[in-house]
Amino acid sequence: MTNKIAIVLGIIIAVILLADWFVFGWDLHIFLGRKLIELTEYLAFWR
Repeated sequence: MTNKIAIVLGIIIAVILLADWFVFGWDLHIFLGRKLIELTEYLAFWR
């Protein structure tokens, strides 16, 4: 991994965390976790 890629990934992660804090009030990970559970249940149904 080059330094440029590492810096870009770091900036992307920082922006996602800031958006989570400002917009969702630290609830984004809970929302994404619930959606992941729904997706796995949906995929298990079609299995």
